[in-house]
Amino acid sequence: MSEQLLSKQELSEKEAKLAKDLFTAYTTRKPLKESDYKGYADSEDAAYRVQRQLTEDKNEAVGGYKVSLTSKQTQDMFDSDSPLYGAQVKSHFVKSPHNVAATDVMDPLAEVEMLFTAKEDLSASDSLEDLFNKTKVAPAVEVPDSRFSDWFPSLSKYMVMADAAVGGYVVYGEETDANKLFETPDDLAKVTCELFHDGKKLKDGQATEVLGNPLNSLQWLVKKLDAQGMPLKAGQRVSSGTFLLPESLTKGDWKATFDKGMGAVLLHVDR
Repeated sequence: MSEQLLSKQELSEKEAKLAKDLFTAYTTRKPLKESDYKGYADSEDAAYRVQRQLTEDKNEAVGGYKVSLTSKQTQDMFDSDSPLYGAQVKSHFVKSPHNVAATDVMDPLAEVEMLFTAKEDLSASDSLEDLFNKTKVAPAVEVPDSRFSDWFPSLSKYMVMADAAVGGYVVYGEETDANKLFETPDDLAKVTCELFHDGKKLKDGQATEVLGNPLNSLQWLVKKLDAQGMPLKAGQRVSSGTFLLPESLTKGDWKATFDKGMGAVLLHVDR
């Protein structure tokens, strides 16, 4: 699939309408109903075309991407056999600690993820070892949020794609060169996390939930973007997939802690 196929000139009337309405919901915080858009984006190509237009309409630099459906369990929930991605604008990658205001989100969740930052341009030919040496890693809490009402877990796969993989915010902690924090690429799969809300532990998570190793998720994304004519550039960040099934992001103080020296992420929610 080429970049041209994803460009706004190729959108059908229905795809253009969906992209426009998603952008309106993004700016007004007024949710859409999926039932109103049946047949508007019923293929992967169509859904990514809509996402590309939505991203252009935001009129802000792409700060990176989020990868979704990186476990068998989440793929089954959305009737998918592979991951999907969403472009994220630069201002929606924020440093921990961060305050999430009620006006920032619509119906958010909390996911605990490993974030990568490209130290140089990444290539579809990069091995896991190459990616390990070309990136920084950081702990992260991703805040998925959809422009559709009652979206989790009932939103269709193609609408998830169209809606920038239900991207909200990504709150990330201290960034460290991957090859300084870990000895080998395989070590990234050994990371575990804990998620807390108002001091109460909610659940544990494992990096192996992310396609066996978060580096596999990053490699999938780099290849997918390259196939669409959109290489992943130096400085862009990637939230690579959740270690655990998401929790509803309710009011209060949230903390995710990671072992293997990765650190923690803090966010406060005013809702």
